[in-house]
Amino acid sequence: MIVVTRLNDRQFAINPDLIERIHVNPDTTLVMVDGAKYIVTESMTEVIDRIAYYRARVIALAHSGAAVDSGPQLGIVSDLDDSADRAEQTVPLRPRKI
Repeated sequence: MIVVTRLNDRQFAINPDLIERIHVNPDTTLVMVDGAKYIVTESMTEVIDRIAYYRARVIALAHSGAAVDSGPQLGIVSDLDDSADRAEQTVPLRPRKI
């Protein structure tokens, strides 16, 4: 995500992979792939530089093998032979409201 600033000086983060076009006329407008438009205070050059930095950072993290999140790690789950263990791990579903 990159952080940009609206005209009212409020910052927000946006996924740069979903930006389709950038217009400058006179304000910088980000046009998203879904048609949404965001007017920002940054210049087109600044937005492009932030996108380039974001992508370079993603590539650097992937290349270095550094973990971005120290959450649960993936691994092989052993077979559960005891049905009591399975019952403890299942989550009951709520009935759907129709």
